[in-house]
This record gives sequence, C-alpha cells and structure tokens, in this order.
Amino acid sequence: MSDDSHEHQSFETRAIHAGNTADPLTGAVVPPIYQVSTYKQDGVGGLRGGYEYSRSANPTRTALEENLAALEGGTRGLAFASGLAAEDCLLRTLLVPGDHVVIPNDAYGGTFRLFAKVVSRWGVEWSVADTSDPESVRAALTPKTKAIWVETPSNPLLGITDIAVVAEIARSAGAKLVVDNTFASPYLQQPLALGADVVVHSLTKYMGGHSDVVGGALVTADAALGEELAYHQNAMGAVAGPFDSWIVLRGIKTLAVRMDRHAENAAKIAEMLTRHPKVHKVLYPGLADHPGHEIAAKQMRNFGGMISFRVLGGEEAAVEVCNRAELFTLGESLGGVESLIEHPGRMTHASVAGSALEVPGDLVRLSVGIENADDLLADLTRALG
Repeated sequence: MSDDSHEHQSFETRAIHAGNTADPLTGAVVPPIYQVSTYKQDGVGGLRGGYEYSRSANPTRTALEENLAALEGGTRGLAFASGLAAEDCLLRTLLVPGDHVVIPNDAYGGTFRLFAKVVSRWGVEWSVADTSDPESVRAALTPKTKAIWVETPSNPLLGITDIAVVAEIARSAGAKLVVDNTFASPYLQQPLALGADVVVHSLTKYMGGHSDVVGGALVTADAALGEELAYHQNAMGAVAGPFDSWIVLRGIKTLAVRMDRHAENAAKIAEMLTRHPKVHKVLYPGLADHPGHEIAAKQMRNFGGMISFRVLGGEEAAVEVCNRAELFTLGESLGGVESLIEHPGRMTHASVAGSALEVPGDLVRLSVGIENADDLLADLTRALG
C-alpha cells in the first residue's frame, strides 16, 4: 500500500523516499536485497511482517510497489517480471471470454501481439480506434466493451490522447480506462489524476533508466481492484525478483533529473530535424504543429525524450540512417541514459505488419538520452547524410 506520509511531498522527494525506509536491523538507508524464497514462521501461520513466500510478497519488491503507488498517486502498485507480464495479469483480471477491448491504432507491437495472438484465443474480442479522436473511440465501443486501452504518447507515432476525455467515455460505457504511461513516466504525466483506472508501465524503460533491468508495473487508485490484481499477480506468478526490484528503485531516485534532460535534448533534436532537408515529417508532441501539442501541454509536465521522424527516400533510406548512426546505438527498447535509434517497421513493430497498426516503412524512432546535445545533433546530422 502507498505511504500516506508522502502524499503531500513533491514528486522528486517521493521518488527518493517513498518505500525507501531505513532497514530496521542495521539502519541502512537503502532497502536491502532480500534474495530469499521463504521466511521463518513463528508457529503455524505466524508470519513476520506478512511474508511467507517470495512469489506472494518480498520486502524489496514491497518497497518498489509502495514507491510506484506513491509516484502515480495510486493506492496499490504491483511489480512484475516484464511489462507484458503486467499487461497479461491485468487482462486476465479485467476480462472474461466474450468481453471486448478497444485498443489504439498506434501501440507497442508486443501489446498488439498479446491481444491478437494470445488473449483472442480465449474469446476476448478487440477492435482498433484512433484514441486521439474521441469520436473514433465512441464508434469502436460495443455493449461488451470492458476496457479502453490507451498509450499516450503512443509508440511509435507519438500520438496524444486526451486522458480526461477518454476516461469520461469509458465511465459512460461502464468500461475501465487503461493508460500505458511508459513513454511519459509518472514524472511527466499522472493518468490516475486524469480519470484513468489503471496505469501500466514497462519498468525496463525510463523508470529503470539504465538499460540493465526488465520489469513491469500496474498501479490503480481503486483499492478493491488493487486486491484483485494482487490476487492474480500471486496466482500467475510473473513477479519482479528482488534484485530487479532493487535496481528499478535505484533508477527511480534519479527519474526527475533524467527526464528533465531527456526532454531538453529531445526538444533540440526535434527542432533540428524539422529543418533538415532529408526529413519530411517530425513526430514530437513538443512541436507547436503536432496535432496533439495543446493536449500534451495540458496533461504533461514536459514532452518527453521520444522522437519519431520520416525520411525522404523510403524504407531503405530510413534503414541506412539507422545503420550510419554511431553515438545513437542501433537497438530496441528505450528510456535509458544512452541514446538509441531503431527502425520500428523491422524491429519493435514487426509484429503489426499487415494489420491496422502497421507503421510506415520510412519511419525512424529515437530514444534521446542524456548525453551532450551537441554530440547527438552532430551524430544525427552525419547519419542523415
């Protein structure tokens, strides 16, 4: 459960202190890594601190889960072995065969694969909507709709959805609104405060922040839903391990300062790309001509570190830009301190090829790191030729 003592503290303070209580045995200011599977009981059923088996609960994971809840303004945070493990738990908690979900027409390829190839096999129906357009969302609803799934900013086209508006649509339909907050992080955006029911994170990305851990999270403001999710988390077992939990906790302590630098660098790069003769479209919500700019400015603290752009010359030209970059590392994932470049159509979003979510072949996606901005600008200029 979240620690109410942190409720009125600033985000930066909560990131460092929520869940991170001093070890009562030694006074260590960092929670220990409880690399343990089971716990001594004081008589049958006599649990010390509520711990009996580390799939069910582990003190290091508890520290992370309390931190996550505090940062998102929720009552319950849950940490998983990966972002997709978190999504799977959520879907199996919210849905039964015959239910329907609205998913975005621009979503992470792994999320699409989970809907299209996994949950659909046990009778869950889904349809696609442009979640940046409220009328598109309304049109996609059916009497069986139990959830609306949103990414904002979206992956990889950096679309923006008005969370408060779609939350009202979901409430009117008797559905839950799920917001994947991975691209923004809780430092830049607070979906629960805008009416979302559940927030999803890939902790692998900005929360961990150093490309050295894989993890996922769910956070909800509804205590009863939090208990249901916790039941399924234990029953299904795809939990975050203690060392991974500790690594994410360490990363979160610098989340605010890192996100400030990510956004600062990204703004400079986006502006350069708008002027480059070999780029015909830049997708970054911080640009005034981005269709979601005003909404992003309203619901986000800043515009984040992710940029996508389309190059002249088509798919092969985009692939060549990715191959020529040097300081921008060619690789999947995002949110680390180092800058990454990728070709979504052939890499992270290959699973959506041929579907309504297929991405343009001339698209390049950047995860802008916290290096010196001038060095990053020079590298991209060389890569574009």
